[in-house]
Amino acid sequence: MVLLWRASCLVHCLTLYSLAVYSINVSEKCTQDTRTFLSELNKDLPSEYAALMYDAFGKMGSDVVGGNVNRPGSLQECLSVQGPSFTGQYCQVFLKQDPIQYFVGICVPDSCVEEEVQTLVVYGCMYSWLQAFSFQACSQEVLSTATPGGGYSSLNGIRIFSLLWIICGHTVQLSAWNNLDNEKRWKGTVEKNPLHVFAFSGPVYLAVDTFLLLGGLLSARSLLGSIQRAEDKLSPGLVANFLFKRFKRVQPLHLFIVCLAIGLFSVVQRGAFWFIAEDEIINCKKYWWSNLLLVNNLFTITDICAPWTWYLSLDFQFYATTPLFLPTCVFFNNTALFRFNNISLSSPLLSSPLLSSPLLSCVCVTTQWQAAVGWFCCLSVMAILVGLAYVLRDVPPQPSAPHALYQGIHRSLWALAVAWIILACEEGYGGFVDNLLSLNLWVPLSNISFACYLIHPVLIILYNGKQETPIHYTDMNFFYLFLGHMILTVVIGYVLTVLVEKPYLFLRGSKA
Repeated sequence: MVLLWRASCLVHCLTLYSLAVYSINVSEKCTQDTRTFLSELNKDLPSEYAALMYDAFGKMGSDVVGGNVNRPGSLQECLSVQGPSFTGQYCQVFLKQDPIQYFVGICVPDSCVEEEVQTLVVYGCMYSWLQAFSFQACSQEVLSTATPGGGYSSLNGIRIFSLLWIICGHTVQLSAWNNLDNEKRWKGTVEKNPLHVFAFSGPVYLAVDTFLLLGGLLSARSLLGSIQRAEDKLSPGLVANFLFKRFKRVQPLHLFIVCLAIGLFSVVQRGAFWFIAEDEIINCKKYWWSNLLLVNNLFTITDICAPWTWYLSLDFQFYATTPLFLPTCVFFNNTALFRFNNISLSSPLLSSPLLSSPLLSCVCVTTQWQAAVGWFCCLSVMAILVGLAYVLRDVPPQPSAPHALYQGIHRSLWALAVAWIILACEEGYGGFVDNLLSLNLWVPLSNISFACYLIHPVLIILYNGKQETPIHYTDMNFFYLFLGHMILTVVIGYVLTVLVEKPYLFLRGSKA
């Protein structure tokens, strides 16, 4: 809706231009009167004349789709304004955006001539674009601890703990595969012992499954909101717009990271273990288009450009399945059923949505003892799943029923367990777990989590590739490696969010 965005520029252009007024051709009298108007308008209790001037601006009316695009404002109200050293002057700004032509009425001090008003409008809109790249404005957005209205506050903590688990796992994996001088001792010590958290990290892929589950919840909620705004009509056009918005949301930072990785791996001085980075460069030159189309998860791990981005492709593909499952939730018209189906929508094996309906009766909590039983079952299932990952780690020489059963259901059970945590926290049965997951501390970190996920493997590969000697395994060494990678990831993730991700989102939002 570019039409709406352009008109909003006209309403706010006077505010934006004032910071750069000395670089444009506007008279001193016009500048001073405009500053006086803006100063009064921005007070807690604006002067009557300032409120009248702003009220006289043309604003969007109803039935825009039906053709009501002109915004004349109020001519008489503008002319009645009596400022301290000026009166109100009514102007019309005519805009043409094929095939739409429309005008917007604005009220400015009478000391401004036509050419100056045109200049203010143009420079105001340009300045609003430049504000999207303001480090200060983007930082305020990123560092804000405010949770969006109607959001699930517990999701921030779950997202951050999952991200830390992934960073820890990649720190171990990318080092242990090629860089250890005592790999045999490392395997014998940590692979069967879950206490070595920072030296092995266990089934870290379950953290990615948690990300997929959160994505399913939020995508279903987003699509439901779009359907409600479209008067409960799920049309092909709505679905296409839903998917295209997701594509635009993910790709700018994703492709920037891919280009950044290729550039860094190409120019950084090589170390003894640089062959890992070289493989990345070769794969990206051959298969870059799979990242662009979000289909790189369909390739083997040896043929993927930036292998850690397979999650984004899988998440988008699950995102595309949301319209297939959501009508079922709407059909039953049951709040609890809708919520639980949303939570389970993107389980990697796609079995959780099917299991959610028959298990619904077990999830509707009405008493404290039911909540206690739910928490006991949830935590027990999660502990058993993580423990069995160590017990059943070795691939058996013959087909094994325990291995087959575990591989068949453990991801779905994990998704249901995490879904219970979210549901319990939202229903008021989370207790100290909800307090922990809903801390304001997690909100800024959650805002940069996407950039952190994308950049942390690049940092680990650079560190490992630059080593002149192998890394020696000790628990303390891996703990320090994890801390170093985590801190550097947070710092660079913040920079990427402020300089790349947020400016694009601001520009996209202003045009939406």
